[in-house]
Amino acid sequence: MSDGTPRLRPTPGQTVGPFFGFALPYDRGHELVDPGTPGAVRLHGRVLDGAGRPVPDALLEIWHADPSGVVVRRTGAMLRDGTFTGWGRAATDREGGFWFRTLEPGPTPSASGPRRPAMIAVAVFARGLTDRLFTRAYLPDDGDPERAAALARDPFLAGLEPERRATLLAAREPDGSLRFDVRLQGEGETVFLDLGQGTPGHAPPEAADDLAHGVVRGVAAGPPPDPLDLPDPGGAVLSGVPSPPSRGVPPRA
Repeated sequence: MSDGTPRLRPTPGQTVGPFFGFALPYDRGHELVDPGTPGAVRLHGRVLDGAGRPVPDALLEIWHADPSGVVVRRTGAMLRDGTFTGWGRAATDREGGFWFRTLEPGPTPSASGPRRPAMIAVAVFARGLTDRLFTRAYLPDDGDPERAAALARDPFLAGLEPERRATLLAAREPDGSLRFDVRLQGEGETVFLDLGQGTPGHAPPEAADDLAHGVVRGVAAGPPPDPLDLPDPGGAVLSGVPSPPSRGVPPRA
């Protein structure tokens, strides 16, 4: 029954831990493909706190499409049996560093027309967080006019100021690898998304049949949503900037 009282979010639980070293890391979790796999790329970076210090005990998860833009749908994402699933998990080292060996995702379909720019959904677990944070690592255009145009028309990026948008763009290193640093707060803070409305951790029902690139910041999550199977529902706030959001959590197994 509704009496007009606005729905309130549950009070978050207290942070204890982190205990990421138990059960969560697994053998070759950061190696989505084998060494020498054609088209393999190294995605690497650091997780930093608000003072620019490394976070040595964070955990990152990624999920993304394959090079043709197809999202792999299969169980057993933790397995490393030669089948590409687009999902991986990596812990940071004492310098806050992490890395993944994967394939570069291709542009993904959009119900509204042109394909969306290639990106990687990223989830971050770290000390002091009552819930995981979600962001996106968009691939650089590498001087390709079509890639540049796709990035320019992406509604998520278009809703951000240039300096905020830059925190979502991976950088191409001289050796061909991709660098993506995560700044948890402070100057240069990475963009994270807060849905700001509706049931915590869930997109509205009308967001049902398109491809999302999304991320959620600081909301109490229910069952893990699918980051690559929802469009950008409107009405959320992205680091204080109105912008079309989406959400995402990679599958667990």
